Amino acid sequence: HESQFLPFLIKMVRVFSAVALLATCCGAFQQSSFLGRQSLSVLSHLSDSALCMKTIAVFGASGLTASECVYQALKNGDNVVGLTRNPSNLVIPKGSGGSNAENPLNDPKLTMISGDVTKQADVDKVFAQKIDGVIVALGGKTSDVGETMLTDGTTNIINAMKDKGVKRLAVVTSIGAGDSENQAPFFFKVLMWTAMKKIFLDKNAQEEVVKKSGLEWCIVRPGGLTVEPPTGIINVIEGEAGSIARADVAQFCLDALEVEDFPYIGKAPCISSVG
Repeated sequence: HESQFLPFLIKMVRVFSAVALLATCCGAFQQSSFLGRQSLSVLSHLSDSALCMKTIAVFGASGLTASECVYQALKNGDNVVGLTRNPSNLVIPKGSGGSNAENPLNDPKLTMISGDVTKQADVDKVFAQKIDGVIVALGGKTSDVGETMLTDGTTNIINAMKDKGVKRLAVVTSIGAGDSENQAPFFFKVLMWTAMKKIFLDKNAQEEVVKKSGLEWCIVRPGGLTVEPPTGIINVIEGEAGSIARADVAQFCLDALEVEDFPYIGKAPCISSVG
């Protein structure tokens, strides 16, 4: 019996050693990601390499992710001009808003414009004043907004940016868009191939428009979105995506505008806090 037990004991020691090593590596990776994330946030507000973003435009401003962008930009001291179909829908977001969440979002530095992003004249209203950077976080059901709203609206925004000489652009799409299909979890792929097929055709076309724009762009592809408070942990991942708070996505977008040497300009990173 002793001769049979010894190999089993050795095997179990090896298994536990491997598990411990994996946990250590994962912990080190998460810590490294957190520290890297923190350094980007500091850069956007304190470093000499930070761009001067006095006024930021946010398209789709009343949406769950876009409202995080609006709220955080205002807290950073920026002026914000937002375009949305229904400005009255803009409220303080759950993630960053704390006890004030879901109250109307009003601020002297905020200008809200009611309009349709697929109409160039409405988009141009945003650029009637000087805009320093743009975040596009459009959304809505295809049945409500049309099958090409993302592409058409983003094209109008890019046209206006070029006309006014605005360079920095962050566009929120999704994990699974473009060449990231294999980074989406299987159940999400099924939705992409079925119920969400039309919107992903639009997202893919939207990304192509951005890539060909000639601007200083960053396409942001988040994993599963939550309305939890910001974690400060944002992993740029190569494998399958996990979840991420909309508040963290917003911070990533703002850094894409404000950090002069932001490392993902001209790229389409997939981001998540878990995985």
